[in-house]
Amino acid sequence: MSDYSEQIREEQSMVDESYARLDAIRVQTKARLDEVRARGAHESPTQRSERDSFAAMYEDRLIQLRSVEDRLVFGRLDHEDGTQHHIGRIGLSTPEHETILIDWRAQAAQPFYEATPQHHGDIAMRRHITLKFRDVVSIEDEVLNIDSSHVTSASQAGTLTGEGALLASLSSRRTGRMTDIVATIQGEQDRIIRSPLNRPLVVQGGPGTGKTAVALHRAAYLLYTHRQTLQRSGVLIVGPSPAFLHYIDQVLPSLGETGVISRTIGNLLPGIHATAVDDPYAARIKGDRRMVKAIANAAASRIRVPSALPVLKINGVRVAVTRTDIEQAQNDARRTHQPHNIARKTFIKSMISLLTVRYKEGLDYEPEYSEVHNAQETLRMSETLRKTLNTAWLPMNAQWLINDMFSKPHRLKQFAPWLDDNQIREVIRPTGSKFTISDIPLIDEALEVLGPDPHEQELIEARNSRTTSDEKYINDMMSSMGLSGSGVSARTVLAHMEDTDDLTLSERAGADREWTYGHIVVDEAQELTAMDWRMLIRRCPSHSFTIVGDVAQTSALGGTHSWNTMLDRVFGTDAWDINELTVDYRNPQEVSDTAGNFAASEGLYISTVNAVRTVPDSVERKTFTTIHSAIDSTINHAIDLITTYVSSDGSGRVAIICDTEIRDEIDKRLRISMRNSDRISDAEFNRLTSQPAWDAQIGVYNPTEVKGLEFDAVVLCEPGLISSNSPSRLSAAADLYVAMTRPTQKLVIIQTEEDKERISL
Repeated sequence: MSDYSEQIREEQSMVDESYARLDAIRVQTKARLDEVRARGAHESPTQRSERDSFAAMYEDRLIQLRSVEDRLVFGRLDHEDGTQHHIGRIGLSTPEHETILIDWRAQAAQPFYEATPQHHGDIAMRRHITLKFRDVVSIEDEVLNIDSSHVTSASQAGTLTGEGALLASLSSRRTGRMTDIVATIQGEQDRIIRSPLNRPLVVQGGPGTGKTAVALHRAAYLLYTHRQTLQRSGVLIVGPSPAFLHYIDQVLPSLGETGVISRTIGNLLPGIHATAVDDPYAARIKGDRRMVKAIANAAASRIRVPSALPVLKINGVRVAVTRTDIEQAQNDARRTHQPHNIARKTFIKSMISLLTVRYKEGLDYEPEYSEVHNAQETLRMSETLRKTLNTAWLPMNAQWLINDMFSKPHRLKQFAPWLDDNQIREVIRPTGSKFTISDIPLIDEALEVLGPDPHEQELIEARNSRTTSDEKYINDMMSSMGLSGSGVSARTVLAHMEDTDDLTLSERAGADREWTYGHIVVDEAQELTAMDWRMLIRRCPSHSFTIVGDVAQTSALGGTHSWNTMLDRVFGTDAWDINELTVDYRNPQEVSDTAGNFAASEGLYISTVNAVRTVPDSVERKTFTTIHSAIDSTINHAIDLITTYVSSDGSGRVAIICDTEIRDEIDKRLRISMRNSDRISDAEFNRLTSQPAWDAQIGVYNPTEVKGLEFDAVVLCEPGLISSNSPSRLSAAADLYVAMTRPTQKLVIIQTEEDKERISL
């Protein structure tokens, strides 16, 4: 083996070959797409359908090819027999079908993640290759067979390492997007990634154990391995916040997958985007499983017998609407076991039928069909009857039902009798208030109970009626053109005319509340309530879930402190699996110990065993006599950390974490100090303060906002204030545990003497 620089040149040659092949395939795919698009529009429906299908295929392929540009090659496996295989984001072959690059998800790449010195099979050495753009900047070799000649060769070349690419990735600066760890996934993580599709899988692990990265790589692996199953249904990723989704949004595309839909609970329902947040007590009440009964009671209360029943005049015949008729029609509708608004159609139909009988009984002769039909139409057109039937079985939409329930205390008490007066006061709000994130699962439950919005259903039926008419016209036209036996349906032709095939999977799934996904990944799952879980189960009846979380980080009062307690009720006992990650890859040992010891002392379950590295002086503590001095120190430390970790190339992240009570003051004073600092230029100040919140290199946050995120350095100011303002001791401990475990390099804890009396870290 040659020296290090020669090794770099050899790998660069291979990388150049890979990128050249990637470029060639891109050009070829683009040419084919242009060729397909250039075909004339004057083709048969079958030809147009084929053209559009091929165009969609080539467009998807181009997106995939463009998304793997960054770090296309990242590894190499050296076998005992001397053969070598390079590992990358997608598989590449020469025009003669000789392998250039093995896809990281392929079976042949599995030893790159799972091989160990004890269990290495025929793998002698594993090489990590680091790229910057298209240039090889470093290589590191892990010799797995200590008896192999690779040990001496790698040592002489200066490439031998015991830590691999993992520690190098940990010391790199954070960015606003999650750095995928496809090149550094460890064996325990890889086994989780490749777990079977057909059972719910919980990935429990403390901060920095790589839970999210594992879940996202698992999604990519499942899409690759079970493409036939998942390519049409898609994979849904549910994250805790829009900022978090921005953070992870490049991981899956960079692994070669684009068929993934990401949502928060707040925007999971089409047409509703909730951002308002209930206070913790109200959120817990709304997340209680018993709200299912409350919503059912609310819908049932709108089925009743009106106190005043009219007598109608139909063609001169008096027809009385009786209590018996209404109760019989209501029972007919209930027996259908259909949602409220759909069952209402049965109720109306039964009432019209019963009143028609009453009409015929009022005649002294047998009426002809036309007279009976006319009487039925008169009944349907009667405004008096319409009001009576609406009172007897009210048509409703879900938003109206939830708004009505939470704006009238006496109604909520009627529907949820287990709530006491204080709890009712917690959730009652003015009519027409904005929906909160905690309302979304309740609206979804109401949609399940009620069925479609009656007004929207009328529009759909009208559209379907027009579609049927259009289909008849197209069938007649195709018949006259001799195309009846072409195999193309009128519905397909209509779809092309309306461009519905141009919708992406994400757009189709996002617009359809009843869309069912092939797999769902839930991150920060410990925060989900029982009602949240009901909402998600509807979207994946197969129960194919990857559930990622840490019960020590549960801050929601209605969240999960025990997976068994929550998930046994969701999936059933022994119907789900759990894997635990125990190694902290993010935090220095000093930070991990500080946070873990505190959390354990507060009674939280800590699953992290140890961290993989130590960073001397990575934890710093400061105590002051006044809050003014503490905030001054917070700002000064933040500016020091900005100059140390934040770069103008967009890398580096620093966070100040504090209670909402002092957040605005700290944010204001931070901006003033940054502007006046001689260490931050005007241009740098303008750049840093104009960044979007999800991509900010310096920010002031409360603990909830940083959940799932990581920073190079964190300043934690007045943690006791966070604890005092938390709704419970467990929530306070979880919030502080989250705050302390965000940094990869440095944690600074700043307290006043008074704050240390509130809580000691």
